[in-house]
Amino acid sequence: MKKVSLYVAAIMLMATACRTLTSTTTIQPNNSFVLGNNEHGTFSARLKNISNNNIVVHLAPIAGGTHSYVTVKPRETVNVSVDKNTALIVGNNNNEVANVELKVIGDTGLSMGYKN
Repeated sequence: MKKVSLYVAAIMLMATACRTLTSTTTIQPNNSFVLGNNEHGTFSARLKNISNNNIVVHLAPIAGGTHSYVTVKPRETVNVSVDKNTALIVGNNNNEVANVELKVIGDTGLSMGYKN
């Protein structure tokens, strides 16, 4: 019985780990990183701005529109809850490269890309 419990606990831990994504992402000047511009479930993201300039984060449902704009200052961390079928947009409106640390929990079957 004890071995079965340990086996179940190990599988639960692996399943949870598979639903977590961590990344340090570089965004070129006057460009945006787009996470989740595809059909997917809900997820949350912890985003830390490790750049020297502000970045702007907002949400964009894949059906259209944008909302929930937040300016993230250097060394500031924000937590964002993202609805299903909604993209998280991280914008670098500066003339320098921006870097962010991301930790995503939930549905991690997310498209990732850049846009001008």
